[in-house]
Amino acid sequence: MSQEIKMIRAESFTPPPQWALMERFLIDAMNDAAPRFVERYTRPDGTLAWRDEWPGMDGSDDAYESFFNFPLLFALGGSEQVHRLARREWDAITRQFASYGQVYHEFDAYYDWMHHGESSISFYFFGLADPTIHKDVARTLRFAGMYMDEDPEAKNYDPQRKLIRSPITGSKGPRFQNSAEDWVTHRPILADYPAPFEDIPGVSTKIADWNDDAAFAEILKLMNERMMRGDVPLNLTATSLITHAYLYTGEEKYKRWVLDYVEAWMERTRANDEIIPDNVGLSGKIGECMDGKWWGGYYGWRWPHGFGHIIEPLTIAASNAMLLTGDAGYLDLPRSQLDRIMDLSEVKDGQLVAPNFHGDRGWYGERPLNPMCALHLWYMSMAKEDTERLTRFPDQEGWNAVADVRGKGDYSHAAPWFRYIRGKHPDYPGKIMGVQYAEICRRLERMRNDHGDPSEWDVHHWQEINPVVTEALVQLTLGAPQFLYHGGLLHTRLRYFDAEQRRPGLPRDVGALVNRVDAEGVALELVNLNPREPREVIVQAGAFGEHAFTEIRWNASSDCGLRIADCGLNIRNSESETQKENVLVVDGTHFQIQLRPGAGIKLNVGMKRFVHRPGYAFPWH
Repeated sequence: MSQEIKMIRAESFTPPPQWALMERFLIDAMNDAAPRFVERYTRPDGTLAWRDEWPGMDGSDDAYESFFNFPLLFALGGSEQVHRLARREWDAITRQFASYGQVYHEFDAYYDWMHHGESSISFYFFGLADPTIHKDVARTLRFAGMYMDEDPEAKNYDPQRKLIRSPITGSKGPRFQNSAEDWVTHRPILADYPAPFEDIPGVSTKIADWNDDAAFAEILKLMNERMMRGDVPLNLTATSLITHAYLYTGEEKYKRWVLDYVEAWMERTRANDEIIPDNVGLSGKIGECMDGKWWGGYYGWRWPHGFGHIIEPLTIAASNAMLLTGDAGYLDLPRSQLDRIMDLSEVKDGQLVAPNFHGDRGWYGERPLNPMCALHLWYMSMAKEDTERLTRFPDQEGWNAVADVRGKGDYSHAAPWFRYIRGKHPDYPGKIMGVQYAEICRRLERMRNDHGDPSEWDVHHWQEINPVVTEALVQLTLGAPQFLYHGGLLHTRLRYFDAEQRRPGLPRDVGALVNRVDAEGVALELVNLNPREPREVIVQAGAFGEHAFTEIRWNASSDCGLRIADCGLNIRNSESETQKENVLVVDGTHFQIQLRPGAGIKLNVGMKRFVHRPGYAFPWH
């Protein structure tokens, strides 16, 4: 290995804890379910067993999403087969949707960054799974070039004004004029949403019937006139793609692009009385195509989802900027918008209710405020102000509820996990793993009884059946909330590698549990469930090696009954004989645990955060 990695040996047997048995059971269940899912729904070449034609600009994201967490499962400790299937399916879906006309040069020809973000999740996880695969790196740099004014066919970015030139962009460049065909598959869905503007001739401001050809013609005309030229906050999600390129290469130009773009939006927010505008024209002027209004842009304050799709790209981008610099000041961009909305909120029926939209009539559309992005900001910074913001949410005991997973993805338990790592929900590991196992079973049952005609299936069909659910493993083993689904990177405190097999993830039979996360570090328990064979696990500080361990402490007289063998690397006993606390000074990105058969260990791990250049390199690279 390229650096000295200090080691601790756990030598004495400990009874296998229930949480560790359940973790390994979940991994085994998903290792078994994933290939069954692929076999059921794909052809021999990996393409989805579906229809021969699919019009419009929507759909490829949903196909990629159907396997989005396969490479993440491998990076957590899943099987090599799951990793192979993940790559096979990415290549096959890319070919399939290229044949439909949506994908060009292996990237969506044009779509918005909510959907680009969803498409890219599994692609980002390939860097965690194996950063040495040349075609992944080459694709990443090519895709990044489409947003850095490096691709003559994809002039999406204006480097002078630091803006992305349209909400609809991709490998064919900005899409200033949308056609009726572009929206053909989305019209039935958007028919249930309010109109994108409040002054569309002959169209209700409440529900706009996109299925009505006359109404749709008026909607499309005004969208092309007002929405399709210039930048929107949703485009901040593109920072994940450029950060992904930096994590592979460490090249300064990628870091600089992310910071320039985030800072440009911070300046626009300051210029707009600390409210982020949702539309900026090609000249850089706020409200240029909206008669001076700072609201009314694509995926903006008014249409279609409101605040939720404002705050999420801001949180994604600010977190990426902090990852690259260690500067929590970039979090001020989402913080300012959260605070503005929270100042407009009130407590009703035990929930913090806030306006979700802004239009010509001002603020409206009260809804319970989701704490997810506020929790992510707290996790990134550990700052007092972000902790205090969370105290504004009432009735946090209600967060202990661990709801079933439904629909696509599996990212709905940030709040109960927060209670757990703050010491206020001790039953959470068993509850969340039970819920996730039940979801695996439910999706497999649905798969077994799925006898319909594939040509009639909706494009979301498979992602709601994907039996790989990883949120519990991310939270419990890595000490982190699940990534923000619409294109966020996975920011964690810890990561693991199998020292013997030289691969990412927990070694076979090893369970890990993080039960405390704070500004000083984490509390970690590791257990080897194999009674015959030892295991060796390398622990890394941060998903991208961005953090550093300071020292590791453990109590030699802990309730596990463990004896730790002194490996001669700066281990000392504390002076207190009653405590018998051992300390290993690390001052590095990794340490290694040798777990003898049936052994386990409980550690208090000190950490300095955001002190190293982040990257995908494994410990032995």
